[in-house]
Amino acid sequence: MRAARMSGPGGSGHRAPDHKDDQDLRERKMTGATVWLTGLPSAGKTTIAYALAERLRGEGHRVEVLDGDEIREFLSAGLGFGREDRHTNVQRIGFVAELLASNGVKALVPVIAPYADSREAVRKRHQREGTPYLEVHVATPVEVCSERDVKGLYAKQAAGEISGLTGVDDPYEQPESPDLRIASHTQTVQESAAALYALLTERGLV
Repeated sequence: MRAARMSGPGGSGHRAPDHKDDQDLRERKMTGATVWLTGLPSAGKTTIAYALAERLRGEGHRVEVLDGDEIREFLSAGLGFGREDRHTNVQRIGFVAELLASNGVKALVPVIAPYADSREAVRKRHQREGTPYLEVHVATPVEVCSERDVKGLYAKQAAGEISGLTGVDDPYEQPESPDLRIASHTQTVQESAAALYALLTERGLV
C-alpha cells in the first residue's frame, strides 16, 4: 500500500495511508469485464484463460471461466455445428458473459466463435449495456494446433471420422483488429497470460 508524507506547518513527518489508491484498487477489483479468447481448436485459449484466472483470483478479483465444452454440454445441449447453431451458441455465451461482467465478475471466455459477425454481435451487446469487452485472438497456426491436437479432433478429421472442423474444413474468420493478438506458439502459457494481464492493466480493469 502506498503512503503519502504529511506536510504543512507543524507536520510530524509521519506517513499516512493513501486512501484514494486503496479505493481505486477496490473499484478495479469490483469492475467486471468480458475477455473473449477466440482461436482455433487446440490454440491454447482455455489454458491461458485458467492461468489468468488463477492470477486474478489470487489478487481478489471475482472470476469465472466460461469453458466452451461445458457450455455445449449444459447451456447449448442439442445445438449442432452448422453456422446458425454456432451463432446461437455464441450469443448464449455472450449473454451469460455480459450478465456476469455487469455484476462485477471478470468473465473469461475461451470459445472458438469462428464467425466475425457472431463476435461483433456479442461486442455490440456489451457496448449497449456499457460493459467492458475485450477480444483476444490466440493466433496459433493450424499446423501447430494439429500437432497439439489436445482433444484428438484433427486426427479424427484426417481419418474421416468427423467433418466441419474449424480451420480445416470449416471456416475460421480471424479478427482483423482484436484488442490483443497472442502468438501462444512462440511463448509460454505464463507469458501469454501476462500479456493479457498487461492489457487489463492498460484498460484500468485490474
